Amino acid sequence: QVQLVESGGGLVHPGGSLRLSCAASGFNSGDIAIGWFRQAPGKEREGVSYISLRDGKIYYLDSVKGRFTISRDNTKNTVYLQMDRLKPEDTAVYYCAARWPPTIVTLAEHMYDYWGQGTQVTVSS
Repeated sequence: QVQLVESGGGLVHPGGSLRLSCAASGFNSGDIAIGWFRQAPGKEREGVSYISLRDGKIYYLDSVKGRFTISRDNTKNTVYLQMDRLKPEDTAVYYCAARWPPTIVTLAEHMYDYWGQGTQVTVSS
C-alpha cells in the first residue's frame, strides 16, 4: 500500500525555520520522485520543490530559492524540506506527493500519483 506521511509543520515567527518530513512507503526504494507543494488560503496549489530519489536531481520554485533546501534519505525513503528565513507569505498547507518513474523534473500536479494529507505551516508574529 502506497502511503505518504508529512510531519513538521507548525507556527513560527517571520525569519524562523521549520523542517518538514515526508515518509514514503509502498514504493521500490529509490525509484520515485517527491515533490513538495503548498496551498495558501484562497490560492491555487503551487509546486515548491522537487527531488528524485533515483539520481538526486533537485528543483526549486524561484520564490524559495536560497531559503528552502530539499534533501533525501534513501535508507528511510524520506524527503526533508528545510525552510529557513520564513516569510508570512510562506503560510500554507504543505503537501508532499510522489511520482513514478522519476524520469523528468516536474512540479506539474497532474504528473503526481500519490499525495500526503498535508501539514499546516503558519508564519506569523
